[in-house]
Amino acid sequence: MNRNNQKWYDKPVTKLILVSIALTWIFPIFGFLLSSFRPPEAIKRASWWESIYTGEYWRELTLQNYSEVFFTENLDRSFYNSLAITIPSTIIPITIAAFAAYAFAFMEFKGKNFLFMMVVASMIIPLQMSLVPLIQLFKSGIELGGITLIPALDINGTFVATWFAHTGFGLPLATFLLRDFMMGLPKSVIESAKIDGASNMSTFFRLVVPLSISGIAAFATFQFLWVYNDFLVANVFLGVYKPENLVVTSHMSQIVVGLFGEAWHLRLSGAVISMIVPLIVFFSLQRFFIRFRKCRQEEKAAGGKI
Repeated sequence: MNRNNQKWYDKPVTKLILVSIALTWIFPIFGFLLSSFRPPEAIKRASWWESIYTGEYWRELTLQNYSEVFFTENLDRSFYNSLAITIPSTIIPITIAAFAAYAFAFMEFKGKNFLFMMVVASMIIPLQMSLVPLIQLFKSGIELGGITLIPALDINGTFVATWFAHTGFGLPLATFLLRDFMMGLPKSVIESAKIDGASNMSTFFRLVVPLSISGIAAFATFQFLWVYNDFLVANVFLGVYKPENLVVTSHMSQIVVGLFGEAWHLRLSGAVISMIVPLIVFFSLQRFFIRFRKCRQEEKAAGGKI
């Protein structure tokens, strides 16, 4: 390949920079992974690289930190809470967004452009500004002139409140991305289905969803990771004062704070445990990222007219 025709990401200098950034990012993660297998007194006595250099690291290896953080600190309960929040909070917005994206992409109705503009505009609203109104809505409902528009749900402190909150926060972006992806699907296939008499529901489930699976899975990965790693929303709607309501992120913060900053060895092992689920999800759905990128490249090469 001619050097003048090389893409910027194929140049040796670019690759060197990217590798350097990756190593800089991985080095501390590698460090706390190794430190998580060391007893607390060994962590205080010497750094992990010093212990490896002197050969003491291999004699100090222990699983005591993992046993203590998972069973003594009841991290297993927090795992259950995180998954009970994350799985519905991923499925619900994607399901609703897929229907909305199909309507915006292939259906014609009055006010479509205005509604889509409102969806895009809602992504600008900071999450923090919505917390207090949502808490009030879930607790007291909405009344206007003495007329109850939305009854009091009284769901604060429950998983349902976090499901609704995460659905509201993730829905605009999901609708925007899936609509953009569906707009790039072969329009001839959709038109042929309609000519053959297929209904919108049949077209959606039999054609659009299978063709959009890579885009749906790509956003599902982002939504899952965002909700699983969330600290603010879970604490606001579930509360942190009841141990049975703690999620993994809030539990990890309380391990150190609750033990007066003397439990760093538990936080290291807890962080490694908490990383397992996101890594499994990411690597399981990684192939959809490649397929999603390929679809976007093909659409760009065709000028958006497939």
